Amino acid sequence: MAEIIIALDLPGADARRLLDQIPEARWVKVGSILFAEEGPAFVREMAGRGLSVFLDLKWHDIPNTVAGAVRGARALGVQMATIHTLGGSAMMAAAAEAAGPSLGVVGVTVLTSHTPEGYAEAVGRGSVTVLDEVARLAGAAGRAGLRGCVCSPHEVATVRAQLGPEGWVVVPGIRRAGDAAGDQARTAGPREAAQAGATHLVVGRPVLQAQDPRAAFLEMASAAEG
Repeated sequence: MAEIIIALDLPGADARRLLDQIPEARWVKVGSILFAEEGPAFVREMAGRGLSVFLDLKWHDIPNTVAGAVRGARALGVQMATIHTLGGSAMMAAAAEAAGPSLGVVGVTVLTSHTPEGYAEAVGRGSVTVLDEVARLAGAAGRAGLRGCVCSPHEVATVRAQLGPEGWVVVPGIRRAGDAAGDQARTAGPREAAQAGATHLVVGRPVLQAQDPRAAFLEMASAAEG
């Protein structure tokens, strides 16, 4: 079974109204949009609701700076936070050490919006195989001591093989049949991702834009039970 994380990519007032409709929610993702508007107080508010918070700010900086950000997230009571694996082994190791046992730092491998051509252009190569890149970065994350990795649904089994049975595999780009892909290039359904070894499924627009958000959430949660 995988946990469903509701991606609160909304203004604060809208995010609160959405959560009022879904009392079954256990995890929420606070990303750049919401954190820039609401700040740490919103994270504390979510914890006050009894929710586990995934702080998705994708830090990519020098090791000392990232370690300081991780310590700040830990003090807020965050349960999970993201860094970019392309920041390198020293940065990842500093983040893992700063996290301690209470905060799970997970490394973003290749963004789900990337196509092979787009990623190759971003890293200055003629061509890449996304699956190979994800495996390389996930292996580095595991060796650096991160709790897990973020990957698309297409790479779950590969990341699971790199991290072993205990690592967290966090998967955005979750779509049911009929859901629009939006700007996600690599998507799959919740049951497929859970059965491949995902531990956390990040779901945004299929719930946020649903006519009945609670029904959409419960459908995703049921499917994620495998």
